[in-house]
Amino acid sequence: MAGPRDRLPRLMVAIRSLLFWSLVYCYCGLCAAVHLLKLLWSIGKGPAQTFRRVAREHPPACLNDPSLGTHCYVRIKDSGLRFHYVAAGERGKRLMLLLHGFPEFWYSWRHQLREFKSEYRVVALDLRGYGETDAPIHQGSYKLDCLITDIKDILDSLGYSKCVLIGHDWGGMIAWLIAICYPEMVMKLIVINFPHPNVFTEYILRHPAQMFKSSYYYFFQIPRFPEFMFSINDFKALKHLFTSHSTGIGRRGCRLTTEDLEAYLYVFSQPGALSGPINHYRNIFSCLPLKHHMVTTPTLLLWGEKDAFMDVEMAEVTKIYVKNYFRLTILSEASHWLQQDQPDIVNKLIWTFLKEETRKKD
Repeated sequence: MAGPRDRLPRLMVAIRSLLFWSLVYCYCGLCAAVHLLKLLWSIGKGPAQTFRRVAREHPPACLNDPSLGTHCYVRIKDSGLRFHYVAAGERGKRLMLLLHGFPEFWYSWRHQLREFKSEYRVVALDLRGYGETDAPIHQGSYKLDCLITDIKDILDSLGYSKCVLIGHDWGGMIAWLIAICYPEMVMKLIVINFPHPNVFTEYILRHPAQMFKSSYYYFFQIPRFPEFMFSINDFKALKHLFTSHSTGIGRRGCRLTTEDLEAYLYVFSQPGALSGPINHYRNIFSCLPLKHHMVTTPTLLLWGEKDAFMDVEMAEVTKIYVKNYFRLTILSEASHWLQQDQPDIVNKLIWTFLKEETRKKD
């Protein structure tokens, strides 16, 4: 029989787990209450405006701009899902794979598709559930293991064994995980405005300010309601994310054009288009922290200092998890949407990192 000393560690683990999940569910309830009050306030001000939605049947011309590349599709054998991507640059060149964040899609990499196609086969993917990529109905289909396998299978389907991997926001989370689980697939890793996953989970529990900034992670655990709140007032919340003074693109950089914004509205206003992206977040608390967490790939981390969703201190801590060459560049006055906000600077930093020889840490 197990003695008291043997039972104590298991008891402590159970208590920590109970406290963690209690915190998660309590904060989910608080976030739901706040958004419900916002909904009631909006209905009180103008019910017709609250439930107004513009029909968007045709994509804006920018989504078919030939300078961005060619629209392609690939069906993965194991999952059976069809993935959409836009590819620029000649076949046979080294692969650069671009993974977008939320609420984005392949178009968030338009500046990089044009820039790097001279030397790379640049592929900007619509992640599982986004845009023209298939969106499984079940929430369990969006576990991190599934998302990691997607990238591995896509590389195989494209005829590549390795790539330069670049991820932003949630795509950055996936990029970190690919580098951890399949280091042989990643020649160089570039992450934009997302820390190492273990840094994120440890930091958020110790810093209430970051928990507040990440409140959408908790709000998204609620079924259906987040999708509805994003759609009211003709997707006002989506417009606010990209254009407001506090969270938007372009304080001192590039601003979204009217057509750029319409591209986002077109994609996410399609029937059911929000459920897949939000389902990505509905499995995260059961998948983190990671059991294996060290990164052995040369890594560049780029960070917009004015990120409204991520504390910059997490970027500094991330280096302890990279057992290879690591470079961190923080851009002052840049937002969370860094590759769209400061594309010229970001592209220059990426070129420098790609062309320099990197040595593994001793």
